[in-house]
Amino acid sequence: MDTDPKKTENIENITKIATFNTNSIRSRLHIILPWLIEKNVDALCLQEIKVENKNFPLSEFENIGYKAYFSGMKSYNGVAIIAKEAMEDIRVGLEDQENSPEDSARLISGIYKGIQIINCYVPQGKEIENPSYQYKLNWFTRLGALLNAKFKNNLPVLLCGDLNVAPEWEDVYEPEKLADHVCFHIDVRNAFKSIIELGLIDLFRKFHPNEKQYTFFDYRTPWLLKKNKGWRIDHILVTPELAEKSIFCEIDMEPRFKEKPSDHTFLVGGFGG
Repeated sequence: MDTDPKKTENIENITKIATFNTNSIRSRLHIILPWLIEKNVDALCLQEIKVENKNFPLSEFENIGYKAYFSGMKSYNGVAIIAKEAMEDIRVGLEDQENSPEDSARLISGIYKGIQIINCYVPQGKEIENPSYQYKLNWFTRLGALLNAKFKNNLPVLLCGDLNVAPEWEDVYEPEKLADHVCFHIDVRNAFKSIIELGLIDLFRKFHPNEKQYTFFDYRTPWLLKKNKGWRIDHILVTPELAEKSIFCEIDMEPRFKEKPSDHTFLVGGFGG
């Protein structure tokens, strides 16, 4: 079956789930709203919405027929799920004894059409020698514990978001030079691998085993975008039963070239009934 989402829009019973780091949701509405309508996406997971709950642009999504579930913070972090249909069992944070307000603005989960969606924004880590990097590694350990708890519900699981890891050499434009970066260091790649080994499949790699495609391009060096020198740090990871139902998984580069874009772009997966 053709895996291009533009060519599958008329196929019945497709559920489309996407992820996008907005780098400020109110600054990207001119991109997000038309994209949702054009792509007819069922659920869109957003990260770095950078807005308090009271200022979330709820009406903008309601006006185009979507519901929104969100957990924000002023100026940084914040996550949301935009959905066509009502979701159940909405929760925020890592649901453990260490859970903090920051954690609650980094992860939101809920059940959509029988799928347990977990949307998260993993800490970036700053520098290898910075305590923030160890915090990032521990965050993955805690995320693994949350996943194990969610698996017990016997629902298909979809974990997505800005996971701030390029897991393989094909996932970053200069792997040799970036080996000590907090998003590519061997320790964080192993942390990502430990999440996969719990029983998840990298959906993009299912459809694109060897391709060098990226979801993030650094603002500080704009020429990297034109030369396709980026990072694949946004992911959709799914349990095997959901992977079997998958039809496509694509990175949509077009929004990254629009006026006032995020430094990330959309990743979308499609699933048959």
